[in-house]
Amino acid sequence: MERTEVLNHLRENKGGHHIIVTYPEALFEKVINPETLKEQMFEIAVGDKLDIDFMIEFLAEFNFDRTDFVYEAGSFSIRGGIIDVFSFANDLPYRIQLDDDKVESIRMFDPETQLSARRLTRLTIIPNVEEPTNNKNRIPFLDFLSPNTLILAQNFTYVAEVLHQLQKKLKTKLKDEEALSFFDDHKNIMKTMERFSCISLGGDEFFKSSQSFEMKISPQPDFNKNFDLLAANLKRNEDNKYQNIIFSDQPKQVERLYAIFEDLRVGVHFTPIYKTLHEGFIDDENKIACYTEHQVFGRYQRYKTKKAYSRNEAISLKELYELKPGDYVTHLDYGVGIFSGLEKIEAQGKQQEAVRLKYKGGDLLYVNIHSLHKITRFVGAEGKEPKLNKLGTNTWETLKNKTKKQVKDIARDLIALYAKRRTQNGFAFSRDSYMQTELEASFIYEDTPDQAKATIDFKRDMEASYPMDRLICGDVGFGKTEIAIRAAFKAVADNKQVAVLVPTTILALQHYKTFKARLQDFPCTVDFISRFKTAAQAKETLRKVTEGKVDILIGTHRILSKDLKFKDVGLLIIDEEQKFGVQAKEKLRSLKTNIDTLFLTATPIPRTLQFSLMGARDMSVINTPPPNRQPVNTRVEVYNTDTIRDAVDAEISRGGQVFFVHNRIKDIFEMGDMIKRNSPHAKVAVAHAQMESHILEETMLGFVDGYFDVLVSTNIVESGLDIANANTIIINQAQNFGLSDLYQLRGRVGRSNKKAYCYLLIPPMSVVTSEARKRLAALEEHTALGSGFHIAMKDLDIRGAGNMLGAEQSGFIAEIGLEMFQKILDEALTELKEDEFKELFNDEENPTPLVRDTQIDTDLEILIPDEYVGSVNERLNLYNKIGNLKTHEDIVAFIASLEDRFGKLPKQVNELLRSVELKFKAKDFGVEKITLKNNRMRLFFTTRAEGKFFNTDKFGAILSYLQLHPIRCKLTQTPSEVSLQINEVRTVREALMVFEELGG
Repeated sequence: MERTEVLNHLRENKGGHHIIVTYPEALFEKVINPETLKEQMFEIAVGDKLDIDFMIEFLAEFNFDRTDFVYEAGSFSIRGGIIDVFSFANDLPYRIQLDDDKVESIRMFDPETQLSARRLTRLTIIPNVEEPTNNKNRIPFLDFLSPNTLILAQNFTYVAEVLHQLQKKLKTKLKDEEALSFFDDHKNIMKTMERFSCISLGGDEFFKSSQSFEMKISPQPDFNKNFDLLAANLKRNEDNKYQNIIFSDQPKQVERLYAIFEDLRVGVHFTPIYKTLHEGFIDDENKIACYTEHQVFGRYQRYKTKKAYSRNEAISLKELYELKPGDYVTHLDYGVGIFSGLEKIEAQGKQQEAVRLKYKGGDLLYVNIHSLHKITRFVGAEGKEPKLNKLGTNTWETLKNKTKKQVKDIARDLIALYAKRRTQNGFAFSRDSYMQTELEASFIYEDTPDQAKATIDFKRDMEASYPMDRLICGDVGFGKTEIAIRAAFKAVADNKQVAVLVPTTILALQHYKTFKARLQDFPCTVDFISRFKTAAQAKETLRKVTEGKVDILIGTHRILSKDLKFKDVGLLIIDEEQKFGVQAKEKLRSLKTNIDTLFLTATPIPRTLQFSLMGARDMSVINTPPPNRQPVNTRVEVYNTDTIRDAVDAEISRGGQVFFVHNRIKDIFEMGDMIKRNSPHAKVAVAHAQMESHILEETMLGFVDGYFDVLVSTNIVESGLDIANANTIIINQAQNFGLSDLYQLRGRVGRSNKKAYCYLLIPPMSVVTSEARKRLAALEEHTALGSGFHIAMKDLDIRGAGNMLGAEQSGFIAEIGLEMFQKILDEALTELKEDEFKELFNDEENPTPLVRDTQIDTDLEILIPDEYVGSVNERLNLYNKIGNLKTHEDIVAFIASLEDRFGKLPKQVNELLRSVELKFKAKDFGVEKITLKNNRMRLFFTTRAEGKFFNTDKFGAILSYLQLHPIRCKLTQTPSEVSLQINEVRTVREALMVFEELGG
């Protein structure tokens, strides 16, 4: 790709002057001549006519690969009237949209999102001209250059020798004359060079020189990481009136040099230049000593390369659990079967698409695309295949009812807890003061939408008369702590104290610093209690808390001790609840009988997550990453000291810091020594929980302040340690950690806009258990920002989803699958809310709808045609997305993305999306099922909720419509159903018009 770009830039002479960096072997290969390059380009502008067949032929001729989605140079895809193509001379691919055979628009798009980035008026597609179908009309690269080009080489004699040796090798390997013609002759290359102005930097006499310069330059000395030698050398240069210059593109590295010389107590002077230089040198004539910091520290120079999209980084169109033929699935109405793909079926001579499921005994079930939400991927016990159900029996219905009954028993207790909390008297906090507004305005970043919503949520809870019990679930580094600070200050503003409970002393200290820094300009006293304080300091803190002189107290389990008495505590904030044991949680329950409680977590444990999903605890989810945040590059590697050295050196070379997690105290110092031996320039510190508190505190603060490059520690750094400059973490014996632990540890890096790396070091894969392999694979797979929920659910999957909700549900989950268990749980909850606990939930903002779901059965052609979306997996993915659309706005946004990616919507897709709109309207009218067949629409109304629907205004509107259209309509009532038939309804659009006339 780079060669093609260079040739194109030279042909167009973009920007006038160019510096071309090359090497002898690259000169040996001939290139396409400018005329042929122009001939082989494909240029087109908006408004031009374009023959798709001709374009396919052009791209195929130049070995472009036809793919479902374009993500790398040399690929193209055609979807209806949309052509995506990635030229070999561009950073981003093109998207051409046609109206018949006319180019309607040209856009560049992002391969990661597949959505358009910017519009263009014209484009030029350049094939990979280095791999043409033939080698005719190729010329030496030097013939491509302008006559006034200047050629510089270290040694032209060396260049000639390399070319000569290369030609001999080629003649030995390539016997075909045509293949040899692809390369130039070494004598011809050197002869061509004579036409240009040439400068030899090595003083060789290959070409007859017209002028020569003597430059007294020697290479930078090798100090072998001995800084005494370096200091002595720089001092000697000073004495000899040489100017010392040190090149580094990392200011932090220069700071380290200053610190080293300060430690050595030597007074040397140098001028830092913050640029990259490949090698240092000493110029005796001009008395300049130019050194590079990467040579001083003995590291590899890190080269910056242009970003290239990989298949993994590009386009994330797959769902978390993408269905593949052969996967086990569970259908809500028919039980466990095997997914066997999408299949076209005919209804009344019109084509439709359905999901094909296989059941026991070879039974087949075709599921309408409107009912895909009833299918879930089977997630059961680890390593066990489920039993398939047989169609036509009541086995599944019996099992489902049995499961629902037991789930209801558990849910009933949880809802009772929820009800009890709602009836308790809590403290209703006042509305925001001006200081609260000022605090939030002083946040140095702009709130993400999810942060803003979480703020609204906790304020509503705190201002209510019953105690708050809210979970803030957000990925690491997504701003949960800021939410906690705002909630804490809201409590302090009403003269209430706040207790912040954290799992580790390190996190207590970190939170103390964060809270204190944010609240320093406000009348608020922040303190902490942990083993970092002496007995006398702790006693003084306890006294102040009792007297009400401390507004916010941050601490570990010490907060729960009997000798700690708050004067008037009003808010309890608990960070990472899953880190606390049973005894701690029992003490918490006694402490928080009627005070507001806020939980913070990145990866909720199953029970916490389930409590929130079931309504026994309120939940706010922060999914939006801060701007410029990048996913952490995660690699699983077999333990190797070279890997460790390279990772450490690479991070330090860019001015960063490294976490090295080793969770065994007995040999943790040996690991620290190993890193020092391999990377002697690195400042290494060791930390673990059994160290004396003052030493641990000094070590941690030294790392936070950037004095150390590498922190070798146990997993005490897992929670909350926020160091933006630490962007590499190496986790040793990663197979011994739980998935959420690994996720939390990985979250210690990537908290700035720098690319971060996580290395999971393991023994040879053969000795790693299958469960551990799945955990590591899950972490490697889920690198996207905001994967905390996915990780929590994947953890359930790997562990077999056993002891859920505090009750043994593993038997049911093994039979019906975790996701179906969740659906049945939701159904059970809804039924309990409607029946036994309906009075409790009457005041909810979103009351339970009369109809949970509306089914559509039709003989109309409603599908995504193959010619519009050719990929079967992508069609299934889109059907799933359509099934998850909730509002009219969702439909509009979905249409925009479809048209951007696939072009103008065909009639069938328009009808499909209108049918979603139809479902929305039908639900409001209590319609459980719609049939649209033989130009008639039949609406089946709900008979649930004790006939409540038949007393509503909606049903009154239906009766009025019936009276206005007595010939067109017919109302039928039987003991089991009420239905309305409306004739002359031929399309979904006409069905929607009926509901508009009804007032929907």
